[in-house]
Amino acid sequence: MKTLPKKIKGKLPGSIYLRGATYWIKYYKDGKAYRETTGTSDYEGARSALAARINEVSQGKTPNIEAKRVKFDDLAADLLSDYRINGRKSLVRAQISVDHLRGFFKGVRATEITTSKLRTYIEKRFDEGAANGTINRELAHLKRAMNLGARCTPPRIDRVPFFPMLKENNVRKGFFEPADFSALLEYLPDYLQEFATFAYKTGWRKSEICNLEWKQVDLGAGTVRLNPGETKNNSGRMAFLDSELASMLSSKFDSRDSLCPYVFPNREGNGPLGDMRKAWATACRKAGIGPRLLHDCRRTAVRNMIRSGSPEVVVMSITGHKTREVFDRYNIVNETDLRLAAARQEEYLKTAVGTKMGTILKMKERHTPKSRTAQSLGD
Repeated sequence: MKTLPKKIKGKLPGSIYLRGATYWIKYYKDGKAYRETTGTSDYEGARSALAARINEVSQGKTPNIEAKRVKFDDLAADLLSDYRINGRKSLVRAQISVDHLRGFFKGVRATEITTSKLRTYIEKRFDEGAANGTINRELAHLKRAMNLGARCTPPRIDRVPFFPMLKENNVRKGFFEPADFSALLEYLPDYLQEFATFAYKTGWRKSEICNLEWKQVDLGAGTVRLNPGETKNNSGRMAFLDSELASMLSSKFDSRDSLCPYVFPNREGNGPLGDMRKAWATACRKAGIGPRLLHDCRRTAVRNMIRSGSPEVVVMSITGHKTREVFDRYNIVNETDLRLAAARQEEYLKTAVGTKMGTILKMKERHTPKSRTAQSLGD
């Protein structure tokens, strides 16, 4: 190890030395020695690096040499651990994102994850056919992982790059018209017909309905409750049953397996409802309504409640939406809505004081030049 002359060392409370062709620096904090490479063979560059470290120490900062060694894999592991510790319901989705990210960033140092590299990842996912929303969710999980690393004590990384996010078409268009839903019910298995009807009328999420237990149902009061911690946003809520749902649940209660706590159990009636995608897709095909999602029931319930005159705040309290943005995202309007709007305006104009329909046509006739009219008559 080659150490610099003492007169150079005396100018800064540390030392600079060569290892091979690269300069290393040594400095102290609270009596502990820290050594790290500067990555350069230029002495002045090494001296600047030492001065920067000493300045950080004087400000009470702990040198974070390990930050240069942290890789994507370390950050991803911390992210999933955070999701597990906090019991996040989106752990499965986070794992899917990490799997896609790992295919590109595996073994990459955190310091090498730059905005430019993120754009390269976006292009790769485009080539693989991923949608904008999917790519955004993956980038959001990576950003979360890096933010967690930056917040550690000491920080695992010293910076988080700018994340370029993509524009999403966030308008949802899948709805069930009454005739389509009735057709679907005819081809669904018996154990799914009641499940779909409940989803169609309450607008609750699939996981909320699948995990619904009889202890949450009060047939006497005609209510169903979701307790705090059982929903996506952890807020409890309640829905009242209409006559059809009340009759349906009463019949199910009388015929239930007393050992099964679930309101909507599996085909055998002895456990939680499992994967229904195949049965759902088959019913949609046989009903001739095209591919539909179970989540379309949720969108339809929101639309139906709004059309029936329920205030937005009441609808949100039933479905569990936190903001009114849902009404913009679901674009709750169809041709019938537009036709009714035109009819209502026409009716209003007919009854408005001093307004006569057909005025524009009469004005056009009145202002037609006489010469043109005479000429046309002569012809």
